[in-house]
Amino acid sequence: MKVRYVSVEVLRTPVADPYVAAGHAVDANWQVVSIVETDTGITGFGYVVQPRAELVAAIAAATRELGGWLVGCRADEPEAAWASLYRRASWVGPGGLLHWALAALDIAMWDAAARAAGLPLYRMLGGGRSSVPAYASDRLWYSLERDALQTSVRAHAGAGFRAAKLRLSHHGSPDAQAERVASARAAVHPPLDIMVDATEGWSERTALAAGRAIGEAGGTWLEDPLHHTNLAGLRRLRERLDIQVAGGEHYYTLDQFRTCLAHEALDVVILDLARVGGITPWRKIAALAEAHHVPVCGHVVPEVHAHLVASAPNGLMVEYMPRSLEMLTPLLPPHNGEVILSDAPGHGLALAADALDRYRQVP
Repeated sequence: MKVRYVSVEVLRTPVADPYVAAGHAVDANWQVVSIVETDTGITGFGYVVQPRAELVAAIAAATRELGGWLVGCRADEPEAAWASLYRRASWVGPGGLLHWALAALDIAMWDAAARAAGLPLYRMLGGGRSSVPAYASDRLWYSLERDALQTSVRAHAGAGFRAAKLRLSHHGSPDAQAERVASARAAVHPPLDIMVDATEGWSERTALAAGRAIGEAGGTWLEDPLHHTNLAGLRRLRERLDIQVAGGEHYYTLDQFRTCLAHEALDVVILDLARVGGITPWRKIAALAEAHHVPVCGHVVPEVHAHLVASAPNGLMVEYMPRSLEMLTPLLPPHNGEVILSDAPGHGLALAADALDRYRQVP
């Protein structure tokens, strides 16, 4: 089964409720979609998604060029194909735009391989379980006032989620951060598990004080309290705080994760599917974390990450931040806080019938 043709599209899908994140207004998400066709008629597709338009055209151009080199490769050997593409383009890597361009192609290759085998992706990757816990992550921005935040928490609880993750301000006092956690917990009874994301915005002193206050308020998880390169500071926080310290979504390479794990800097490692370069490297990083007795989660893209977390012995949770619902079908919403995986071959998704025509952008 060899790759016959690769196409790449750029889509812009609207956001129903625009918001502000990291100082940027978000009214749409941008997807780079790769479609891999084989000489046996099997087709697979993959995508990366970003809530900002900057450099999306550059990622698409790189994906097209790399996709041209996939023609003639065996579609049932995705790891060999990834290595081949990486060797040809490694002079612009590691990491960065190269990994973003590799990721959509790699997901498409794994999707095609699993479809050809007649297996759902999570079973193709080793199986283990057909559902994974999920936490709500959408509509919980630090820009929301208290009443709006509680309304959002109630909506997530009503949808069956048992955990939710708030974004916190870079500038609020530790007491203010803790009060936000307390407000979210007070929104429903019994309260959801409340996790928080500081988006790398604090000093170590602030992170220590805020982490203690958040823990006392009932918070269970502190994500990205410091810049991801401050491994010594992250380890000190781990040693001094009672709540879990999570991070990793900003790392690109296996070596960066190896260094982070060797420093014992995190309680939970978060992998970004686009930044690490797709499913092929994701599996290696998850296995490395398993060897260090550290659980892993996926950063957004829950539709694909659910398969990866389900297949990893140390897979913990999926971040339910759906940014591509408009272009995909069928999609089952989480049930009782779990993402349920179907037995459909591949990742079980298809592009909506009118998605390419409705959302296509000229890159």
